[in-house]
Order: sequence, then C-alpha cells, then structure tokens
Amino acid sequence: MQACQNGLERIKNARKELDFYIKNSADTKMTEAEKEEAKELETYQAQFEAAMDDDFNTADAVSVIYELVRFSNIAVKAGVSKEYAQQIQDMLDHLCGVLGVAELKEEVVSDEDTAKIEELIAKRAEAKQAKDFAAADAIRDELAAMGITIKDTRQGVQWFRS
Repeated sequence: MQACQNGLERIKNARKELDFYIKNSADTKMTEAEKEEAKELETYQAQFEAAMDDDFNTADAVSVIYELVRFSNIAVKAGVSKEYAQQIQDMLDHLCGVLGVAELKEEVVSDEDTAKIEELIAKRAEAKQAKDFAAADAIRDELAAMGITIKDTRQGVQWFRS
C-alpha cells in the first residue's frame, strides 16, 4: 500500500512540476529537435494501449505512466519549450485519465489564502535578498505550519498544499 501511495505521489508531483513550468515559462514553440523527441510520446501511448489490450494489464500500463513521469521530469529540468511541456502534460493527463489513477489538477485555493501565501513568499524573497536567512527560514516554517510546501526553481518559487 505504501509503495502505491509513493507511486501516486510521484505522478502528482510530476504533474505539479509540469503545471508550474507551463505557467511560468516563456511562450515558446517546439524546436525541430523537440518535434523529433515528441514522437516518443506516441511510443508511450502505444505501449500503454498494448498493455491495456493485453487483458487489461494495468501493472504494465502503470509502468508506462511511471516512464512518462521520468521522461517529463528530465524534460522540465532540461528547460524544454512551453509547447512541448504542454504536450507532455496532455499525454500524462490522458493516460492517467484512462485508468482514473488520480485527479491530477491542482487543488483550488481561495483568493484570500493565495494572497496571504504570495505575500509571505515575497517577504521570504526580500529576507533572502537581504541575507537575513533566519527570517527566510522562519517564513518557510510558517508556510509549512499552514500546510504549504515551497520549492525554489529557475522559474520562481513554486508552492503547493502538502
């Protein structure tokens, strides 16, 4: 059961990473190299469908999703185009949707909560810039107490409910 939970978290985290990357990266089109790589997405779908056609072999189908998650994580770290990241996200959503693995969309947070969280993140950034790391750590702890996890990325600070 714990392994299943860990696998589900891996999928959810990859989806969050993709969503954040797409929202915060420049509006770029796929390069020719990415168009060639995008053909691999079709391979994931074909493998997934083959597994499902094999007497609903969901274990192999889920393995394909894990491979796609790995592919997605590598692509985001490499800084792919926004268009390519969107295609990866669409494929992940499609395959997970077929199995009903999880609702991968982000949890809705009220505007009031979002404003408070964003304000604390801005204060933390100011503290870090002023090299007041104790204050920055205190703000991170305050966010954690609110159930918010933050992650510093090249695209900015990513946050989500824990």
